[in-house]
Amino acid sequence: WHFNKEGHVEVQIEHVGPFHKIAQVLFKRPRYSDIELEDMGSFIWQQIDGQKTVFEIGKLLHEEFGDRAEPLYDRLGAYIQSLHEQKFIVYENKLQKEI
Repeated sequence: WHFNKEGHVEVQIEHVGPFHKIAQVLFKRPRYSDIELEDMGSFIWQQIDGQKTVFEIGKLLHEEFGDRAEPLYDRLGAYIQSLHEQKFIVYENKLQKEI
């Protein structure tokens, strides 16, 4: 990932696999795509460090964006889950481990 000219985070994705290879050759599709994250997404991305919990990131997000982040934990949880499903991040559910 890197910062673009606007100061937003851009995450680069490599398209791999046989179907992507065919699309790259036949349809001139790019091997890499850049996904630009908006203001809050960029902020969240920079907070993900393998140490902070979702709760801690939520507190920082509220400090930075105030009421614009509401409903805070519903949105943050969905965003973190989306990043995980897209394989941008891997997370550990510590609550399930303790049970």
